[in-house]
Amino acid sequence: MSDFVLFEEGGNFRAAMIQSDQNTSLQVELPGGKRQKLKSAQVLLRFKDPAPAQLLPLAEPIALEMDPAFLWECAPDNEFTVADLATEYYGHAPSAIESTALLLGMHNAPMYFHRRGKGVFRRAPPDILKAALAGAEKKRLQAETMSHMTAQLVGGSIPPELIDQIDTLLVQPDRNRLEVKAFDAACAETKETPAALLLRCGAFPDAYHWHYRRFTAERFPKGTGFPHLPEPAPLDDLPLANVQAVSIDDASTTEIDDALSATRLPGLGWRFGIHIAAPGLGILPGSPHDALARDRLSTVYMPGHKITMLPDDLVERFTLAAGAPQPALSLYVTTDDQFDILSHESCIERVPIAANLRLHEIEPHMEADALNRGEAPACAYGETLLTLWRFAAACAGRRGKPATQAGLHDYHYQIDGPLHDKATGAILDPAACTVHIEARKRGSPVDMLVAELMILANATWGQLLADNHVPGLYRGQVAGKVRMTTAAVPHEGLGVACYAWSTSPLRRYSDLVNQWQLIAVLSGKQAPFAPRSPELFAAMRDFDLTYTGYADFQRRMERYWCLRWLQQSATTQCDGTMLRNTPNVRIDGLPLVIPVPSVPEPTPGTRIRLILGAPDLLELSVPTRFESVLGVADSTMSESLELLDEVPVEEALADAEETAATDDANAPAENPGASQ
Repeated sequence: MSDFVLFEEGGNFRAAMIQSDQNTSLQVELPGGKRQKLKSAQVLLRFKDPAPAQLLPLAEPIALEMDPAFLWECAPDNEFTVADLATEYYGHAPSAIESTALLLGMHNAPMYFHRRGKGVFRRAPPDILKAALAGAEKKRLQAETMSHMTAQLVGGSIPPELIDQIDTLLVQPDRNRLEVKAFDAACAETKETPAALLLRCGAFPDAYHWHYRRFTAERFPKGTGFPHLPEPAPLDDLPLANVQAVSIDDASTTEIDDALSATRLPGLGWRFGIHIAAPGLGILPGSPHDALARDRLSTVYMPGHKITMLPDDLVERFTLAAGAPQPALSLYVTTDDQFDILSHESCIERVPIAANLRLHEIEPHMEADALNRGEAPACAYGETLLTLWRFAAACAGRRGKPATQAGLHDYHYQIDGPLHDKATGAILDPAACTVHIEARKRGSPVDMLVAELMILANATWGQLLADNHVPGLYRGQVAGKVRMTTAAVPHEGLGVACYAWSTSPLRRYSDLVNQWQLIAVLSGKQAPFAPRSPELFAAMRDFDLTYTGYADFQRRMERYWCLRWLQQSATTQCDGTMLRNTPNVRIDGLPLVIPVPSVPEPTPGTRIRLILGAPDLLELSVPTRFESVLGVADSTMSESLELLDEVPVEEALADAEETAATDDANAPAENPGASQ
């Protein structure tokens, strides 16, 4: 009787010594001394030598040398056991080692031999074998290619297969693609982030390219350029307004949405005009121009560059540039000499634009004390600015809310150097650019002037839509919660009954939608969007999400340029103030908040000195180390810094109504004075 058995358990082969044989079951002892019970059906081979511990180690090398194709040729067409094939294959009665080797050879070649039971096989049909071999060869070649690509990435070069796939690696890469698997394997081997690996391999010249291309690959997969568009709809013959309007914008602003006018009414008071560019007259709902604006939803702002919602030629057609009357949606407000509102009316007309006043030219002349004394600014249109400011101050008093958060600062980024090509928007050489960052105190007379009149227009036109039972896109704040809605709800933060974004139709799709609705009301026509319109709800949802995404990108790019400023100025030591959200510190002179975990006792308002390491422009971080406590900031500065930490981005004067509400503080801003 045989003393040893070979059996299969859990997909593994084991050899053991028989302790007892009960015909239908056996008690065996494994080489390690463990005993177990087997069913007789589990036994594949009974043998006397070699010892169980030697059988598999002796058989495995022989199995590896077997040619599975030759075995397949030798095997019969029907089902067979190892014993059936062994004698024919070896030409003699096989030993236990030879039988085991044959068993292992077929077991290790599942493409050639299909299992039909314990120790029973059947050779694969020729067509199935051919397909399996082709698949295996394909996998082998893919593994070879993947290994080669991974090695190239680890070595610091981009494989040719990946050159056209860079953008797919930036946004939701397909993990089933061979190139992505190779890239992931390289990241795992080098322990680098995808951004760091791509930068090291030369996929991007610098970190700026990574941030910008990643954003555009996600938000503008077809590119940031504009397709060819047909001519917009022709404008009706509009009446000419009897005013001389002026706009107030930064020097680089091209999308001039609003202008203002003040006309004396002898014996009555004043007639103030708030004139908004009217692209809604030429861009019709459902047109190719609408589809383009609907896709982009807003202009994207960042230091030194912007991606406009509308193409330049369309902007030029409707922007309120000086020199000729421009189509506009106008709100006229009649007041007495004390600037109490007597009446208002809205109309569609052509408005003569007398001048495009620039912020840097007029702001130095508009001092609050002088304005309060009734002294006109010593600049162009000084008397008009004084009158507009007095009216705006009266509006602010009636609302009982500040138009801007006084004490806080807006920051002006000026990027000198070859950043983007102005014609195509292509990135040039950010590494050769120099950044200048200057603080501008918020709450100036110019801020208040523009903000108050834009709030007045948005609130008045929002109410006009509501009174005519026409839906619009509103910004509401009730019980502290801010949300967009299609119904007129109060905005408690601004102190108005409703607030419909209507004053930036060249830069925001929400304002363009509201302009269409207003044009319909003023023209006595049916509004493009009916109450509870699914299209209006979809536009509101998409705009809100997209606008928030654009704002987040703007914040990231502002942080990038702050870190570039630290880098180019070789700043290794700085002072800052602890914020309420400790251990965050607001750095002096920069719109930059960084965590400093090493502060021993982080108390809000504490002034501290920090040691800075080299900024990481990919991760947008900078290593910091606490050095010393300088003192405690005064309560005003501490409060302002905490507010600025909570309200990181404000709409600038290009859309000054957004500075008026803390809930709009995270809206994308056109940076005053930044190179556009």
